[in-house]
Amino acid sequence: MRRTLSLVVAGVLAIVVIVTIVVAASGGGGSNDTASQQPLTVVRGVIGSEKKPFFSDPRVRAAFADAGLDVQVDTAGSRSIANTVDLSKYDFAFPAGTPAALKIRTDRGITTSYVPFFTPMAIATFTPIAQLLERAGVATDHGGWWSLDMHAFLDLVAKQTRWNQLPTNTEYPVSKFVLVTSTDVTTSNSAAMYASIASYAANGDRVLGNPSQVDDVLDELTPIFEQQGFTEQSSEAPFEDYLSIGIGKTPMVMVYESQFVARAASGDGSITPDMVLMYPDPDILSKHTLVPLSPHGDKVGRLLQDNPRLQHLAVVYGFRTADPTDFQQFVADHKVQTAPQLLNIVEPPTYDTLEALINALDAQLHSSSG
Repeated sequence: MRRTLSLVVAGVLAIVVIVTIVVAASGGGGSNDTASQQPLTVVRGVIGSEKKPFFSDPRVRAAFADAGLDVQVDTAGSRSIANTVDLSKYDFAFPAGTPAALKIRTDRGITTSYVPFFTPMAIATFTPIAQLLERAGVATDHGGWWSLDMHAFLDLVAKQTRWNQLPTNTEYPVSKFVLVTSTDVTTSNSAAMYASIASYAANGDRVLGNPSQVDDVLDELTPIFEQQGFTEQSSEAPFEDYLSIGIGKTPMVMVYESQFVARAASGDGSITPDMVLMYPDPDILSKHTLVPLSPHGDKVGRLLQDNPRLQHLAVVYGFRTADPTDFQQFVADHKVQTAPQLLNIVEPPTYDTLEALINALDAQLHSSSG
């Protein structure tokens, strides 16, 4: 009897041990583990390529996963997102600029949108170039960061001024035209914002009010793109040339401030001490505007705007948020010189007017090359 009872007890203990091992191997046994195995809701979005690194960051993905979401993104140009991308298969659209977002909202009768972060347009340049332009009366030193007088700059472009024609130029005596390198104005939001800034200055410090005013500024704007020759599709390519090839190829390049800040803060050595930011005066903010196309997309927009972790991670990628102190503390900690206050910020033209400007520039550039 005792031997039979012992065998029964041993058998029960063996079963308990086996069950324990199986549960441990499967990752069970705790409420947090069980919750972590709940299936995530897949949410698909189409975004501007400049935000791809942010959405790919494991910390960003983890923050969305904690909210039950697996956010998957495709990239496209902001103009394409508004014009040609099939949005029916997406839960949200997230272009880089307000005009494209407003176009999407208007076309689809959507009243909600989110602007979780933004960044000003800026010119990545070098201290010797900035000092040279300062002596020419075009740039101003603000103690580590610079501004570029767009009126004076457009005058230099209109006169087809070359670098070696600037007075007392020993820093960069080359025969290239004085230009800011940009991307393709027909495909890239950063180039469209550059055109918007220049159009404001060329239009007597007024935003182009309607498509009929485009002809008034077209002749002044065409050279800033025409004299560049080939232009890249994405803002990443000319910025990488600036970082790797340097002043010889790209003395000034139109970028998003966020690109420069994120790279400088990364500490990878690609931003050298003589590289500085120069802000166009006037300037435009690239407001990254999420348009929800489904309830799940709306949840993504609310999380990006309200979740403290996601807001701080946006700052890590160089973006400014509703809390200016977070950005200022971040750039101070990483010793990145940026404009502490954004002055003389203007709005871009409406979508229809900006489209008219881009199409007119495209026609001019093709007629010149043909």
